[in-house]
Amino acid sequence: MKILAFAGRALPLAGLLFVGGCATVTRGTTNQIQIESEPTGASVTTSLNHTCTSPCTVTVNRKDEFSVVFRKDGYKEQTIFVKTILATEGMAGFAGNVILGGVIGMGVDAATGSTLKHVPNPVMVTLERDAPPAPATRNRKRTPPKATPAPKPVEPAPES
Repeated sequence: MKILAFAGRALPLAGLLFVGGCATVTRGTTNQIQIESEPTGASVTTSLNHTCTSPCTVTVNRKDEFSVVFRKDGYKEQTIFVKTILATEGMAGFAGNVILGGVIGMGVDAATGSTLKHVPNPVMVTLERDAPPAPATRNRKRTPPKATPAPKPVEPAPES
């Protein structure tokens, strides 16, 4: 019974060591990114190898920066870069490490990127139409003008 009582008292302390950073616990290590386009139905590919059709949502690691490429027939391809910045909410969780997680918690939060957020989120783009094709022109084959024959040389008259 003493072993169980000891284990019962030791478990919360051990749990704190394994939980790590406060921001990691409260915010997690991944983030959902909403992707939208006008018009909808664009083919979307990220540099992290996500593919979908807009509107859609992808899940990424909080510390990953990436690009989103939009493609749709009749429209110009467009690329948006998504970066990470410090989040106010993440900093509050990071500061909570002073009370609970200590230096280990701060290290976990920094390593997982849980103090970061993605900008822009949602990723929204208005696609531009491709330039209309140039009007078709008839390709008439030009023929060079006919050459006029050169005048015949005049022969001198024979002398008599």
